[in-house]
Amino acid sequence: MRAPVPDIPASGHPSRSWSGAHITLPQCGAGTPREFGGLPPAAPASVRSGRRMIDSHGRTIRDLRISITDRCNFRCVYCMEPDVRFAPRQSLLTVSEIVRVAAIAESLGVRKVRLTGGEPTLHPELSAIIAGIRRATSVEIAMITNASRLTRTALREWKAAGLARVTISIDSLRADRFARLTRSTVSPADVLKGVEAVIAEGLTPLKLNAVLIRGHNDEEAADLAALARRYAIEMRFIEYMPLDSGHAWDRSRWVSAAETRAAIEARYPLVACEDDAPSATARTFAFVDGTPGRVGFIAPVSSPFCGACSRLRLTADGKVRPCLFSTTEWDLLSLLREGATDADLADFLIDATWTKQAGHGISGPGFVQPERPMSAIGG
Repeated sequence: MRAPVPDIPASGHPSRSWSGAHITLPQCGAGTPREFGGLPPAAPASVRSGRRMIDSHGRTIRDLRISITDRCNFRCVYCMEPDVRFAPRQSLLTVSEIVRVAAIAESLGVRKVRLTGGEPTLHPELSAIIAGIRRATSVEIAMITNASRLTRTALREWKAAGLARVTISIDSLRADRFARLTRSTVSPADVLKGVEAVIAEGLTPLKLNAVLIRGHNDEEAADLAALARRYAIEMRFIEYMPLDSGHAWDRSRWVSAAETRAAIEARYPLVACEDDAPSATARTFAFVDGTPGRVGFIAPVSSPFCGACSRLRLTADGKVRPCLFSTTEWDLLSLLREGATDADLADFLIDATWTKQAGHGISGPGFVQPERPMSAIGG
């Protein structure tokens, strides 16, 4: 008999709870948005002297997500409107700047760097970025992509340069829906070819991401979950979030992780995995029948995991975002181009991390959606 589907508590995954001394800061996205750029206030001397990126709530940064471009060949409905304008190339981080920041971040405790976009495979110097980070650091290098430009040859080159693993987005298995969701000429079959190429080249463990939107693709939960069984990988479902460039997010189209799980379990009974890291974004489940593969649920709206967050983001134009939903960004690019030393940049990252707020506050009455969409922030 299949076990009943428990509710996912609004307070978050029990294993991710955290409590400790902290100062009071507003939630990310709460209140009036402040100006972008400038220097963050200095962290306490005791924090700076520790040479680690620790925020005022006791969380330590170990994962750095670097957006290497704001450009994308998709115009996903939950991210980017067709008429979005990209930043001028001269305002974006160069290869050497990306590599330098990654090296400094590693010295401050970062152990994973994820390359994001936009679509990172559009960057003409992607191989150089990967190779540069590998020469300068020993961090794990991962990349998230829409898989539209993946070939065995390209993947082999990136792996040789130092890429360790890949995450791929796929929001529908139906060509008509996929076209409407992504506003692209790419098909689900094209994405699955990319999936198979990644597996063949050993850039694993491979994870697939899907955003379900009510009335668009929410009835495909079980079909998408079947990809985990087909390829023995992890299929993750991300709750629809207010990060679109048109600011047209509609809560009535939001599908909770609990609802998605129930839809999957109607076909494939699941059992919770016990090896999720406390700072992991997803709660993962295995198939009761023992078929290889996992299903993960990333529930920032219904079950925030902010309390154990270990991530910091760097946008393609060199802004540090303590949270995906921050309304304040700190301008690292200016320091990079004005002769700052590595020590100066390290202090800047420590200080910016200290400003990381307690949580995003999506469900709070004072929530303010970030001005910039996911494509400009980096996933």
